[in-house]
Amino acid sequence: MIISDVHGCLDEFNLLLSKVNYRPQHDELILLGDYVDRGIKSREVVQRVKELHEEFGVVVLKGNHDDMMVSALINNDESLNAHWLNNGGYQTIESYCGFDFLEEQFDWNTYIKAKEFIRNHFQPHIDFLNDLPLYHETDTHIFVHAGINPFYEDWKKQPDDDFLWIRDIFINNLTGTDKIVVFGHTPCVYLHSSADIWFSPLEDKIGVDGACAYGKQLNCLEINHGEYFLHSVKKGESPPNLARDKTICERYANPIREGDSFEARDYCVNERNFKFRKDKYFYRTDESNRDSISLFINRSFY
Repeated sequence: MIISDVHGCLDEFNLLLSKVNYRPQHDELILLGDYVDRGIKSREVVQRVKELHEEFGVVVLKGNHDDMMVSALINNDESLNAHWLNNGGYQTIESYCGFDFLEEQFDWNTYIKAKEFIRNHFQPHIDFLNDLPLYHETDTHIFVHAGINPFYEDWKKQPDDDFLWIRDIFINNLTGTDKIVVFGHTPCVYLHSSADIWFSPLEDKIGVDGACAYGKQLNCLEINHGEYFLHSVKKGESPPNLARDKTICERYANPIREGDSFEARDYCVNERNFKFRKDKYFYRTDESNRDSISLFINRSFY
């Protein structure tokens, strides 16, 4: 399961993990960076991600916003400070220092005090973000925040900034590797006019940034036995009523039981996600209206 660009959207992050039935003891979760800035709960997101990493070995990669935050906090450099503040740093400071800290005014002296407060009280968060790796590689995929530079024969030797910031050169060219690159950073709405997960027509990369912090959605790409499943939570989406949803689902199917075979069922239900079979695809709806459906990509399950 891959999620990117949470940007302080803690409620949506938690709801998405619940919606996909994330089981930390069984599922591999890979987070592609940008846990802070723009959203209002950056501190809480960093704490949640840190705990997931320490308790369950969740793969946590560094994003450009995480890097901007750390660089501004550990250095006394006006350009780094300005860069962070101009890219959503104010919301992160508010998250760490509290609304009262900034309620009267926000000037340069207040900012310096805020930096000192964060360093004094949240150094473990700073160290955690600072030490995050830039990529994660498997036999079939490369996971990275922004992308890889196709003009490097060995993409691992590209500058660190490319892992965090690259955009058009990566998106518009073949990657030069036989592994599919899964990335965040560039909102999917800029790639195919939709917040849904983007599959490159070059068939070598997948973009997952749903621009949740900009009012769109938080996406999750599930890779299961070589197949891709798409999940999302809209910005501000409320948790479902489980009792209601179970009643709705049971109108159409019995609950899944251990040992059940999906292939032998016309449709099935797993608590919050109602799934049914139609024309060799999986569809999902959490509402009673069966026409309200979202497509799961699955090329060979049946």
